[in-house]
Amino acid sequence: MLASVLVFFVAFASMAQGETPPPPAPPPPPGLPIDTGIIVLFIVALIYGAYKIYNMPKKTI
Repeated sequence: MLASVLVFFVAFASMAQGETPPPPAPPPPPGLPIDTGIIVLFIVALIYGAYKIYNMPKKTI
């Protein structure tokens, strides 16, 4: 008799817990695009490269 009461209460307690909640949603992607200012960066790199080449000391043989 005691075993059947324990089985009843254990079964009732396991149903009362409910189901597990779903996992949280993944974070949203960042709002900034990757190519912001890429043209300006390219122009600055060209100007800096020209400056470095122009100021490069010439080697004498």
